[in-house]
Amino acid sequence: MLKHTVITGLLLVSSAAAYPVLNPVEFVKRAPSPGVIIQRCSNPGMLALAYDDGPYQYTSQLVDILDQGGAKGTFFWTGTLYGCIYNWADAVKKTFNSGHQVASHSWSHQRMGSMGESQIRSEMTRLEDALVNLIGVKPTYMRPPYLDTGGQFLNVMRSMGYKVITNSIDSGDWNNRTPQQSQQAFLQAGTSGNGHIPLMHETYASTVQTLTPWLINWAKQNNLKLVTVGMYLLFLEMRMSVCL
Repeated sequence: MLKHTVITGLLLVSSAAAYPVLNPVEFVKRAPSPGVIIQRCSNPGMLALAYDDGPYQYTSQLVDILDQGGAKGTFFWTGTLYGCIYNWADAVKKTFNSGHQVASHSWSHQRMGSMGESQIRSEMTRLEDALVNLIGVKPTYMRPPYLDTGGQFLNVMRSMGYKVITNSIDSGDWNNRTPQQSQQAFLQAGTSGNGHIPLMHETYASTVQTLTPWLINWAKQNNLKLVTVGMYLLFLEMRMSVCL
């Protein structure tokens, strides 16, 4: 059954000892609805490391850094942005087999807010097909390119069963911010209040090699749980918190 990825299922099992077990019917009732934008959550103390635009040449190194730091990340992947996803098959399989969450960033990274329904569906299903071919599962979480959620986009995501993720912190790596400047965005957001889902990109060496190790250390120093986006939401669902 592909409604939830294998990774999400494993994460649910691994957290069962620390969090109350819900009746499956109740769990479904409390799950975030497909087609609703999830930007942040009401539960503090969590940091969901999320990366856009891969797979790319730094993917394998990023997986190693996360694994060595005891962290799991969410990878919002495209099909063609940095070469065809099939050309990065080894990195894709390594990421999935290491227990990280694989999610969608569309096939060709175009603004979908101005697309018609059939084109939006094509953008999503082409990436689904590629991931099924490579790792045997399709994603149920996605982040829209350019965070564009206009037009028919959300209605189509709802009908396709996708949970739509944006962000609560922008690292600004896409806008030539240095890792040190990106760090300030996290420090300003702080570690109290809502947990965070940052906007970062695995296609920048500085984000992979400098910002990510800093974030892992920052989280540990401040007792933040490093989780995938899927695990982040599962914790909240089981605690009956609300994602906004």
